[in-house]
Amino acid sequence: MLDELDQMLVHRDPNNFIESRASHVISGAINLIRYIRDHYDEEVAGDLERRLINSIKSQDPEKFRRGVRKLNDENK
Repeated sequence: MLDELDQMLVHRDPNNFIESRASHVISGAINLIRYIRDHYDEEVAGDLERRLINSIKSQDPEKFRRGVRKLNDENK
């Protein structure tokens, strides 16, 4: 149902669609960064934040996943 609504928005006004999606993505990223900063020490939080931003820039989500896996492995 959400996909259908998204498609309707794209066909009506692509600019509104882009603005809306960007707002949601940016808000989500900000919330994630706040969560990371609240739950990890400064060094780990900085590493995860850099990985998140680099993943977005390079369009490679695996960069962030590797950092989370590395953190999980260290905590075992």
